[in-house]
Amino acid sequence: MIIKNLTVGPLQANCFIIGDNTTGRGAVIDPGDEPDLIMEVIKDNRLKIDYIICTHGHFDHVGAVSDIKNETGAKIIIHKDETEIYKAARDMAAFWGHDVGSLPEPDILVKDEDNISIGTLSFTVLHTPGHSPGGICLYGEGIVLTGDTLFAGSVGRTDFYGGDMSKLKESFNKLMSLPEETRVLPGHGPHSTIGEEKRENPFASGFEF
Repeated sequence: MIIKNLTVGPLQANCFIIGDNTTGRGAVIDPGDEPDLIMEVIKDNRLKIDYIICTHGHFDHVGAVSDIKNETGAKIIIHKDETEIYKAARDMAAFWGHDVGSLPEPDILVKDEDNISIGTLSFTVLHTPGHSPGGICLYGEGIVLTGDTLFAGSVGRTDFYGGDMSKLKESFNKLMSLPEETRVLPGHGPHSTIGEEKRENPFASGFEF
């Protein structure tokens, strides 16, 4: 499996490029900005991108979706409960003083426990609301891509529109039920493991951020 982590945009979001060595198929997760850089990595790894997967619809995670779709023809995947947030990304970006162009309509709306295949790789969609209503994580192949639900030593904020602390707690507990050796690839900041977060994340002991 190919995993490339690019830190993009003014809010330093993690964009991940996942590729299957066997078939050369790939996916881009959370292309928030810097489409030229993302496309350079895709081409360097000779990947055919099948999907653009948005863990949620905030502008720092979807800002380059249109450019990547235009370049690759990939299908856009987002949770069915996140379309309102996704469509409001341009307005949210403007509020923060950034510019995001119009976003194309999603091609595939997923729900909890749906499966996404990338070549021979397989990932399960985990619906993890709290930071946003339709936030998702992708679990499989020994990793979990957590978007802004779970960070190393922290969790996503819940004070944006659609945020919900009680739902975030449920989502956190869902992630903590994964095998401890699972690598955590979050939407911002350094990587971790589920085991490390069980032991060291203050949210695990009931602390509310």
